Amino acid sequence: MTDTSATTLAGHGRPIAPSRGVLRPLGLDEVTITGGFWGDRQRVNGTALIQHCEEWVERIGWAGNFDAAVEGRMPGAHTGKSFADSDVYKLMEAMAWEIGRTGDAEMDGRFRALTARIARAQEPDGYLNTNFGRPGQAPRYSDLEWGHELYSYGHLIQAGIARARTTGEDEFVQIVRRVADHVCEAFGPDGIQSVDGHPEIEVALAEWSRYTGDPKYLAQARLFIERRGHGVLGDIEFGRSYFQDDVPVREATVLRGHAVRALYLTAGAVDVAVEDDDAELLDILRSQMSTTVARRTYLTGGMGAHHEGESFGLDHELPPDRSYSETCAGIASIMVHHRMLLATGEEGYGDLVERMLFNVVAASPAEDGRSFFYTNTLHQREPGAVPPPDVASPRASSSLRAPWFNVSCCPTNVARTFASLGAYLASVTDDGIQLHQYAPAMIATALGDGSAVALHVDTDYPRTGSIRVTVDETREEPWALTLRVPAWAEGATVAVAGSDAVAVPTGAHVVERSWAAGDVVELELPMQPRWTRPDPRVDAVRGSVAVERGPLVMALESVDLGTSVNDVIVRSDQPLVDHPAQFDGEVSVTVVPEAVADAPWPYANPAPSRSAGDARSVKLIPYYRWARRGPSTMRVWLPEV
Repeated sequence: MTDTSATTLAGHGRPIAPSRGVLRPLGLDEVTITGGFWGDRQRVNGTALIQHCEEWVERIGWAGNFDAAVEGRMPGAHTGKSFADSDVYKLMEAMAWEIGRTGDAEMDGRFRALTARIARAQEPDGYLNTNFGRPGQAPRYSDLEWGHELYSYGHLIQAGIARARTTGEDEFVQIVRRVADHVCEAFGPDGIQSVDGHPEIEVALAEWSRYTGDPKYLAQARLFIERRGHGVLGDIEFGRSYFQDDVPVREATVLRGHAVRALYLTAGAVDVAVEDDDAELLDILRSQMSTTVARRTYLTGGMGAHHEGESFGLDHELPPDRSYSETCAGIASIMVHHRMLLATGEEGYGDLVERMLFNVVAASPAEDGRSFFYTNTLHQREPGAVPPPDVASPRASSSLRAPWFNVSCCPTNVARTFASLGAYLASVTDDGIQLHQYAPAMIATALGDGSAVALHVDTDYPRTGSIRVTVDETREEPWALTLRVPAWAEGATVAVAGSDAVAVPTGAHVVERSWAAGDVVELELPMQPRWTRPDPRVDAVRGSVAVERGPLVMALESVDLGTSVNDVIVRSDQPLVDHPAQFDGEVSVTVVPEAVADAPWPYANPAPSRSAGDARSVKLIPYYRWARRGPSTMRVWLPEV
């Protein structure tokens, strides 16, 4: 690996700032999304979604828990789950990135007001939790399996990193510093010899070490990772695999148990492997993720097939109608794969980040940013029920987007992801810039010799595959512009500075030359819709096909069909018809209505009789848009004729 510590410094504006790796991430002060698909989501996030989350944590008392703790009203006044503090912290991380991105002074005032309330609840030794440790409450760290104290600290620390890297040292960052020091004291080599049931502290401490330059925090993250898997937590009904305490990290071959827990742990382990220059650990993690993607991941990129335990299924156990695919798991997977991309430079990880962004994260929030999917099914068999607008909803069913949940980790996770999204678009090396995600954007940074380079991207991707990159500032010496050509984009072309377009293979396409201001590179990605078939070992969708268009997974919704999606089969021998002008692209397929006769017993030889109607054309919409038009049935995988 190349040591990039001289250029990362404190990682200003960056959610992650590894000290080494093939690629160096860019910060929010170097990348600005200026419009398009993701610009719209950042706008809604900054004007509605973050405020919506803030209103809810106040309305149901999660922010008020800090006031109640100071005023001696615990335990009776505590509201929410044991980890309610963590959603206040994720909200504050989103606010910190948004303030750093836009300079929103009014939001900064709200952030400072929340900080003052939290600061009063912190104990002199740095301990900070509203659910433990006060008269009438359970003692500190008395329920590491379910208490989430360290998990909540992890989100607090990540919020502190966001604040420090955008605004600088202030009262909130000092709160975080005291918490991080407390964790090292309480759980260090001579402290409590255990871990938290929900990983998250590991990834936070590793990044806090990068920010502060103090290796003790990295050492504590490493210690937590090394302890896990040795049975240090108590057994539970789901088994120790639920919180990855069944097998040491270095001995596991695939992710298992609770999907979000497993992915947060992996993200932290990648950070430790990178900082330690531990190639062996990084290779183990790469292998684990490769197997998980190949055998335990849905077409959308969603992870988690079991509602019980919010967990991965076994290999190829991916039923579409029981897909849990928690939004938080999609975000955690993005965290892992973006880290792998930076560490290795392999653009296949960028493909996975793109898939999860468009088909999991973008699917969660409504257009107005005020309701959300917690889980992401691939087949809705019955129309959902409209949730009440002023009541927190249960989390386990994908019916219609709800304004809030009894466990509302996903809305605040979406908020912090959208606010920091610019950091996922591009990276830099000593000799070039790499574009990983495509959106209208302005990028300005420095190469290894300190020379300034700047460019801007124009595109309406993913409606079309036309991406135009213009160089605005450059050095005299040659440097390389690298473009990610997704694995699905067979037949992509590139034209450089007015030259004829040439076909390029998928993967990383490098254009190295002496640039002049005004030079243009045009990447054309073929967006024709395509049929996709499953691995035959995925029994639940054997005999079915799906449709993809560019990075988007498409879905059939009953609103367009006029009847339930359960009652049709698709003619995959008929051509797909593209409608690129419709939103971000729609596709028409030919379907045949099918009726199966009811019988007193559902098994017979011969099979129950079936009758088919007349073939007709029907449109598919991007999956992320489903359920925006009210209750409906929906499916991604369509049975073939």
